[in-house]
Amino acid sequence: MSFEERLTAIHLDVLKEIGNIGAAHAATSLSKLLDRKVDMHVPAVRLVEFDEVMELAGGAENEVVSVFLRIEGEAPGSIFFILSPEQAELFISQMTGIPSSIYDGSDELAISALQELGNILSGSYLTALSDFTNLDIYPSVPSLSLDMVGAILSFGLIELSQVSDQAIVIETSLTDCSDDKSAPIEGHFFLFPDPQSYLPLFKSLGVSSYE
Repeated sequence: MSFEERLTAIHLDVLKEIGNIGAAHAATSLSKLLDRKVDMHVPAVRLVEFDEVMELAGGAENEVVSVFLRIEGEAPGSIFFILSPEQAELFISQMTGIPSSIYDGSDELAISALQELGNILSGSYLTALSDFTNLDIYPSVPSLSLDMVGAILSFGLIELSQVSDQAIVIETSLTDCSDDKSAPIEGHFFLFPDPQSYLPLFKSLGVSSYE
């Protein structure tokens, strides 16, 4: 039986709840970092076809900002947090109070801010997932890239295609609650477990095998 057939709506609900727990932790960390209240929630967790993965981020040829981390430990995999360049610069502005350009590769403040965002989001989610599953997992040091969606996501999709033609997408929304006029920062959190990680993840969610 395929991966997507084994992962039921109940499992997705569990992943969403884990995501919301992670989001609460991330919001607390960001609030301390920004010195103002930040709200973060996970409106949806779903399985999508590979083509739709690209479309969610604006299409394979759309230019985006990506924060990439490897998941290490008992269930290795890849995490991509995808933002539009406009959304990325909005976050940098909110975080630093200084207009910064992600197109300036020498802008260390902008790079550092986005890496910290990815680190906080991924670390918070993986901590919640680890606590729930009792799996020993942790994130690598984040890396930042500005490129087309297809180029950025191709590695994770190639690995995942060995066992599935769908990916787990965790939608996220961040809002600066101290400013009534502040628009939410929307992003997509793509989780690509390595092929060998599905068995321990399934077991942790109460599914003993693929059969």
